Amino acid sequence: MELQGQVAIVTGGAKGIGEAIVRELADAGAHVLINYHTSNLQAEALASQVNGTAIRADVSTTPGCETLLLAASELGGPHILVNNAGITRDGLMVRMSDGAWESVVRTNAGSAFRMSRAVLPIMMKQRSGVIVNISSVSALRGNAGQANYAASKAALIAMTKTLAQEVGKRQIRVNAVAPGFIRTDMTAKLTEKVLDAATEQIPLRRLGEPKDIAPMVRFLCGPSASYITGQTFAIDGGLSV
Repeated sequence: MELQGQVAIVTGGAKGIGEAIVRELADAGAHVLINYHTSNLQAEALASQVNGTAIRADVSTTPGCETLLLAASELGGPHILVNNAGITRDGLMVRMSDGAWESVVRTNAGSAFRMSRAVLPIMMKQRSGVIVNISSVSALRGNAGQANYAASKAALIAMTKTLAQEVGKRQIRVNAVAPGFIRTDMTAKLTEKVLDAATEQIPLRRLGEPKDIAPMVRFLCGPSASYITGQTFAIDGGLSV
């Protein structure tokens, strides 16, 4: 229960990697605000299971982020922010529309920027806090058909390093986790042929599960990681090696 008494925000927390992170942080004692945009039934069910709070908000917008901040403030936080919200709109760059580019970058990178900006004044005042950005192995090695997604996730790594330098003196730690191919709704859209080809590239020869990611996030949020900031941790079965 190393996070007992702390208030954590997990964006995109209703399913997939986000759900696994919510369960892990709740298991560590945190009260978790489960942000969702469309998955209301999953978010409400999860909140009841972990004694958390489900909050509907579009974190790609400033008002949406302010809604989450207000809810966290009423509970005495926020102490932890996990920027997990993300979408894909895949396609080769030569045929990628402005909308496909802008929506992915706005959601994946823009939401992390806006949520971090929202929580920082409180964290700076309390001289403590943790931000974990969920990036992707695509940011480290690229992935054909995902120029928008890879760019947005690479932006999170650059943002992580920069923000760690800016707020470290206030004892706020900022790190990133870069998952590989994980079984989620996103990978469920891929064909078996694509998944088999991806698996062949992974040294451990299997796709990951959301539960493979969540323990690292819990570690980074806890006191055992008190001297770690500005880092990116790839959890990808060796894909980025």
